[in-house]
Amino acid sequence: MAATWAKAPDFADQPARRAAVQAQTVVDKQRYLEEGLTPLRCQACRSEVLVRKSSSHQTSVQWTEPPETHCPVFAELAASGGRPGRPDTCPQLEKTIKWAVDEGVIDVPK
Repeated sequence: MAATWAKAPDFADQPARRAAVQAQTVVDKQRYLEEGLTPLRCQACRSEVLVRKSSSHQTSVQWTEPPETHCPVFAELAASGGRPGRPDTCPQLEKTIKWAVDEGVIDVPK
């Protein structure tokens, strides 16, 4: 049987290792997608997002509802046929996040 390329081994022949990798994947998903997210409402349009600052230069934003339903920037983009997710954020939300960092609502790891 010819070997096939894979980004990562699946450990099909090592059940214990496969189980360990799967368990770690669950932990990693929790850490990177859920931990440290702070609920925040945009001061301009009241859209609710979840925000995490991993550094002073990196911000993660997860929308709790479709952004075009509350945010005028995303609504205008959707109305013009633009793709969702572009721009990455809106200026008013950026200001709200900066305010939350400055006020200590959102922690920024040193």
